[in-house]
Amino acid sequence: MDINIRRIGTDDVAALSVLARKTFYDTFTGTCTEADMQGFLNQFYSEAQMSKELLDEETFCFFAAFNSVPVAYLQFKEDYNNFLEIKEWKALELKRIYVLQEFQGKGIAQKLMDFFLDFAAEKKYEVVWLGVWEHNMRAQKFYEKYGFADSGYTHDFPIGSTPQTDKWLWKFL
Repeated sequence: MDINIRRIGTDDVAALSVLARKTFYDTFTGTCTEADMQGFLNQFYSEAQMSKELLDEETFCFFAAFNSVPVAYLQFKEDYNNFLEIKEWKALELKRIYVLQEFQGKGIAQKLMDFFLDFAAEKKYEVVWLGVWEHNMRAQKFYEKYGFADSGYTHDFPIGSTPQTDKWLWKFL
């Protein structure tokens, strides 16, 4: 499968918002109420919010496209705000990596992860880290294959009024 990875620009905001909303919904539907889900999607995956993120020069966002159609995306940033313990090192956070359901299992997530890890190594980061929902075993197994380990730290990641907890995973480079 020929997949192209390209940086997302502000002219891509509509496509990014649609892709982000769909992949998040498909991943987490059934884990909260529909009202909580819709409120979360409207708050974090609206075109206005996505535009704001894309205008931040320190945020890196990329599409994985098949036949020029975005089927997955990746977002990362050097950000220490949510995991203060990571400040000890030069660290890069993998904020989002999502693939449309019909394209899962085709190596796209691996291409995006390889791209992310190559970027981190090239920029001389000491550690990469991410949050993963404590009950998302498929994602946890994917990250473990790449050498990510449980840091022992967690954080709250509610969807609306539905409490959820993410584990912080890290990988030292």
